[in-house]
Amino acid sequence: MLVASRESETVRKLPQEAATPVTRLVQLPGRGVTRVWECAGPLDAPALMLIHGVTVTAELNWGKVFAPLSRHFRVVAMDLRGHGDGMRVGLRFRLEDCADDVAALAEVLAIGTFVAVGYSMGGMVAQLVYRRHASMVSGLVLCATARNVLGSPAEKLAALSLPSAAAAIRWNPLLQPVSAEILGMALLGPMDPATGTWARAQLRRTPLGTALAAVQAVCEFTSHSWISQVDVPTAVLVTTRDHVVPASRQRKLAEAIPGASVHEVDADHAVCITAPKVFAQVLLQACWSVTPGPLARPQSGNDLQ
Repeated sequence: MLVASRESETVRKLPQEAATPVTRLVQLPGRGVTRVWECAGPLDAPALMLIHGVTVTAELNWGKVFAPLSRHFRVVAMDLRGHGDGMRVGLRFRLEDCADDVAALAEVLAIGTFVAVGYSMGGMVAQLVYRRHASMVSGLVLCATARNVLGSPAEKLAALSLPSAAAAIRWNPLLQPVSAEILGMALLGPMDPATGTWARAQLRRTPLGTALAAVQAVCEFTSHSWISQVDVPTAVLVTTRDHVVPASRQRKLAEAIPGASVHEVDADHAVCITAPKVFAQVLLQACWSVTPGPLARPQSGNDLQ
């Protein structure tokens, strides 16, 4: 069900993007309203459900790769709950709820099966989409993500402080308007001025309290006990210079999934924003590797441009 509003019918142009996806607000029955970006792609093309990372929005995480992906796939991306124009978060941010939201959106859009493509936190959500809605998932592409992110004592100590920080912001009216800009930029790292301006504007759309609660959920996530049960084609995209999710953790994720292919990009965690052309080439290869049908395959070298 589409929400009838002037904003829901607008088409927003992304920075330096040749193709312009449609964006609208979509009602997920019994769950809430969220912003969705969509490119129709070729007739009968496989569907990709793109799932963004913590603090960012679908537009920031995926906006600069919509065009190359949409030449071969139907592409859908939503703002996760609490992020951007996503639905409101309840008393607790749960990755399981995000996974159920993705499945609910697929049902609303009449997408029977799809490849779940997740980035960072979104990669963990994608793993949960498979675990909770396996019949809907035809493949997985897991980017810059892991089975868990807690290892060292320092990481565990930092995680212990998150619940109290998130609660303090949630219950203090003076802190509630504070955005996730500073936290998000710390995770993303340096970028050129124009990209940085765009990124900051997007990050200001997510409340800091929600971002901290989402980081806490990421710290609590683990798929160690069940990720080996994945039985759909899977690709793991490894960001080899990642300062947020070490490449070693990403490779361990790939090793734990039977038959998973590994696709490396020599870049840091924010490559999807700071070097989208480089990211898009590797992402396309990863997506093609889990969609064996000819409809999604490149017809010439120009398809990688």
